[in-house]
Amino acid sequence: MASQTRQWTYGILAIVGILATWYFNVRFMGEHGGFSLAVFLTEAYANPASSSIGNDLTVGVIAFLVWLFAECRRLEMSRPWVYVLLTFGIAFAFAFPLFLLMRERRLVSLASAAA
Repeated sequence: MASQTRQWTYGILAIVGILATWYFNVRFMGEHGGFSLAVFLTEAYANPASSSIGNDLTVGVIAFLVWLFAECRRLEMSRPWVYVLLTFGIAFAFAFPLFLLMRERRLVSLASAAA
């Protein structure tokens, strides 16, 4: 897949990620009169299916964060902490494809500089 196609794909996935998660986040906050992390986590582990998804996401987020810092260092990308804030403040489904988009742009930039 060409870099331009990957960039568009990652950008679209970031948009879908923010919309798909925040639709439910806004509904949750409306039902509970605001955001409560304790209530959110309790409801996230309400049954075996949601617990499985929650644990799957937790392991995925941890792996992403470990890789994120190593990859940012390797590619000399600045401000990796922004993706940490986006992961926990917005959604992993937004932060991860956004990072992939920015990483792809960095790879293109490095390839252009080397040419």
